[in-house]
Formats: sequence, C-alpha cells, structure tokens
Amino acid sequence: MLNRVRVATYNIHKSRGLDWRVRPNRIVEVLREIDADIVALQEVVSAPNTRVADQAQFIATELRYHSCFGENRRVNGLPYGNLLLSRFHMRASCNHDISTDGRERRGCLRVDIAVGETTLHVFNVHLGTSFFERRKQGQMLVSREILQRYDLEGPRIILGDFNEWPRGLTSRLLACHLESANLRRHLRQSRTYPGVLPFLHLDHMYFDRTLELERLILHRSRTALVASDHLPLVADFRTSNPSAGA
Repeated sequence: MLNRVRVATYNIHKSRGLDWRVRPNRIVEVLREIDADIVALQEVVSAPNTRVADQAQFIATELRYHSCFGENRRVNGLPYGNLLLSRFHMRASCNHDISTDGRERRGCLRVDIAVGETTLHVFNVHLGTSFFERRKQGQMLVSREILQRYDLEGPRIILGDFNEWPRGLTSRLLACHLESANLRRHLRQSRTYPGVLPFLHLDHMYFDRTLELERLILHRSRTALVASDHLPLVADFRTSNPSAGA
C-alpha cells in the first residue's frame, strides 16, 4: 500500500510577526495554506486557560489536528517549547532533553504517528545557537537514546530549526544515518532565514531512505512573509513499506 504524507517544519517565533504583533491566527492561516498532514512547530508558547495566548491549544483546535506539546523551559512564567500537529493518530510521544550546561534548555520531541499501516517516528527539534552546544546536541540526537532506539520500528523524520547555517557536526552525523532534504535540488537555493530576504539555512529535514521525497518547497505567501521571521519548509513524502526498519 502506498502512503503519501505532507510534512512541514515552521519556527513560529512565539507567533510574533515582523510587525511585532503576536497573532497566532496568522500562523493558523499559513498552516491552512500549506495543508500539511504533519507539522512541527518551534518556539511555541502555551498559556493554560487562555484561548489565544495558549498558542499550542489555539492552533491545534482551530485546525482540528491531534497535538503534542513538548515543554522545554518557561518564558515569562509560561510553558515554551515545540509542538507537533498531525491529522493522523498519535500512538506515543517522548520529549528528550538535549540541553547542555550553561545554555538554555532545549528539547527534541518525538511523536510516533500512525500513517496507514506504518508507524512514522517524527522528531521535532530546535537546536542551540552556540557551535559547541550544537556539537553536543548532534551527538545526543544520533545516540541509542534518541534516533537509534532499538524500539523504533518505522521510518524516521527529524526536522526543525537546527540553527546551523554552515554544514557542521550535527549535519554530518545525521547524514551518516539519514537522507537530507536537499534545498538546492528542489528550490535552487539553500537559504531559508529570514523569510523576507533569506541569507541563512537554519531549517532542515532528514529522513530514512525508506521514504521517498517527491517535493520540497519553501512556502512564501503574503501572510507567511509577515507571520514569523521564518518561513515554513514543506515536504511531500511517500512510503510503501509498512514494515520498514528504522
């Protein structure tokens, strides 16, 4: 059986746009334009019991997605971290701590998603801004505790804001285990940030070879250009092997 799935990664910058207004409804509009099956969001604020300020719940409810929020730290006393959205059923999740000493707390949110007969393991990550911090985080990601876990039975996708503009250790380590979504091949450019005039490549996707990348786009609608300082990176995959090993 052939399954097609659209996956997106998007750093929403706390829903604060280039006009400095916090408007989670604009993020919802952008995600409706993309129409992805699975969405990894970074820099999400969650404020319980407040409909719009709880960006995680607001976005998931407006779009009618299943959701899983991974809190990494507090911002102004409010939970802050990564959010995974999916049209498909979520079977399990785990928020891995990939923090390093002396730096702000970071996480890698793994959600196991049922796509047809396949379990797709999606890792939503936001790495640190320090070169040495990312080196340690890259080693954590490819360890037996995260990407190389013995109980991961389906294909893996790791995506998010890697904060790695030159090709560093994290990129090289992941490339040893997974395929990289090649921006130059699909987009004829390799820069994704900032959205209006990109000069850095911060947003990445890596995936198992049992998945076929059919299409990769950088979504540049009028709303997307103002809703956040990042643009969504969107990929269309297909898989036909429900028993593919990780």
